[in-house]
Amino acid sequence: MKRILFILLIVLTPVTGFTQVTLPTGNREVKWITIDEAEKQFNKSPRPFFIDTYTDWCGWCKKMDKETFTNPVIAEILNNKFYPVKFDAEGTESVTFLGQTFVNDGKAGKAHQLAVALLQGQLSYPTVVFMLQKEGKFEVAPVPGFREAKEMEILLNFFADQAYKTQNFDDFRKNFIGKVQ
Repeated sequence: MKRILFILLIVLTPVTGFTQVTLPTGNREVKWITIDEAEKQFNKSPRPFFIDTYTDWCGWCKKMDKETFTNPVIAEILNNKFYPVKFDAEGTESVTFLGQTFVNDGKAGKAHQLAVALLQGQLSYPTVVFMLQKEGKFEVAPVPGFREAKEMEILLNFFADQAYKTQNFDDFRKNFIGKVQ
């Protein structure tokens, strides 16, 4: 009997000797919503906004879409701890946000008024913007440049866990233990 079990074990075990197990990782894709939808959801259940400002011509924006936002750890944090918004910084549609209407006159390559406001006039793409409510008002924290998943995980947790209220980013980064490999 032991010999039969041993033979079955050898036959059923892959060559490597290990069986690959796929564990559930939660949300595998970021569920991007419009800024209007984010505001509606915020009014029902407050949490920070995460706004990815991009342009169609931005190569680094496309790289971040492909490499960073497809990471399941990043997607899970964005979907569960933020209202994730993807905003075309050169889009031509008018947008009403927080009671104010922002427009773009439609000229190709011209920045949308909302992008200018969110990025505080520093038009650089990609830039992710964390919008946080503090004492009934919104504060924006734009973070310009491409971020790999490992660095994005640190940023997301810094804001989602409200660590920014008690420590600076460098101290938080030094002690952070992430899930992204």
